[in-house]
Amino acid sequence: MRTILFLLSLLVVAPSAFAARTILVMGDSLSAGYGIRPQQAWPSLMQERLRELRLDYSVANLSISGETSAGGRSRFAAALKEHQPAVVVLALGANDGLRGLPLQQMENNLAAMIAAARKAGARVLVAGMRLPPNYGPYAEQFFQRFGEVAKAEKTAYLPFLLEPVATRPELFQADRLHPTAEAQPLLLDHLWPALRPLLR
Repeated sequence: MRTILFLLSLLVVAPSAFAARTILVMGDSLSAGYGIRPQQAWPSLMQERLRELRLDYSVANLSISGETSAGGRSRFAAALKEHQPAVVVLALGANDGLRGLPLQQMENNLAAMIAAARKAGARVLVAGMRLPPNYGPYAEQFFQRFGEVAKAEKTAYLPFLLEPVATRPELFQADRLHPTAEAQPLLLDHLWPALRPLLR
């Protein structure tokens, strides 16, 4: 009788015990798929790759066009509670830079999200960004902040999300800010080596 009850208990817990772990993507329009179909955006392509490689992860893409680091931080606690991610990809900050917001504020927001993710048991990848050179000295200071916060918090780090397409205007939409659907596989291939070690 005890053996039967034990086997029944395994059947009850098995589905939840083997549920896919979650990769939470917190980003802006560059990750939300602005101007293209959501399923064409790199986070959706990442879900396909995970499936192809039989890696037991699902992707929750909570990226919102126009989002700043402050906006992401305001949503982050609820996102962690709902999705309980194993891995978090922080791809925020571009809109902070485009709006010329204080860099210390952005750094504080990213650091707070990293700390919250760690407290929740998640590993973190910070994806950095660059600004056009016409932003002057602010542009370089902006870029450096991502590396500084990643180093200080000892997280995985991708210096520039758009690096493989940044010098290829044909891979950007008419606004010259948002990558096309054709660019998305290149973004995923660029991010993947930084993400893969976090998928334990």
